[in-house]
Amino acid sequence: MSAQPLVYVVDDDPAILRLLADLVQAIGLNAAAYRSAEEFLEARQPAGPGCLVLDVMVPGMSGLELQKRLAAAGSTLPIIFITGHADVRMAVEAMERGAFGFLEKPFRPPELCEKIAAAVRLDSEAWRRREEQAGAAARLAQLTPAQRKVADRVAAGKTNQMIARELLLSIRTVEVHRARLMHRLGIGSRTELVGLVAAVRGECPAGA
Repeated sequence: MSAQPLVYVVDDDPAILRLLADLVQAIGLNAAAYRSAEEFLEARQPAGPGCLVLDVMVPGMSGLELQKRLAAAGSTLPIIFITGHADVRMAVEAMERGAFGFLEKPFRPPELCEKIAAAVRLDSEAWRRREEQAGAAARLAQLTPAQRKVADRVAAGKTNQMIARELLLSIRTVEVHRARLMHRLGIGSRTELVGLVAAVRGECPAGA
């Protein structure tokens, strides 16, 4: 993974914003600070993993509204809400919409740091899986349609004889397709092929 994790912090209180940025940097992560949800949306260019530490009651677009906006755009960025005006309904709504955490001010710095570190680990793993999926898809896209049909069936554990019967091919033709696709993908075993196909499908290979 090339991009370093980035923690976004959004709060209209300059003192809290500085504190949040300092806490993020204290645990070895990079921080980007914004005074409003609108400023965050305008500046953010997703290029790697991270998380968002967000005040619920920022002026203008509220934290809950920003959460809805990000979800509608397909973002999976973990959100940790902080607020000095919490109520049960607000907390429940945030968590039901997938918030990673909800802390009241004054929050305990160690608790927030633990939440941030956990959120970044979660998002880093999600980015790693997406990158693996994209890489595997690009490799499998090198195959011809006939080779891809054979590859899928080999990965599913079917024998050459079974594949030949399903695709109405000779066993020799299946053997040729199989040898050529393995060469084209630069792999030497069925196990590696299973891993590629599983990565494209977002699955975990058996035994992994």
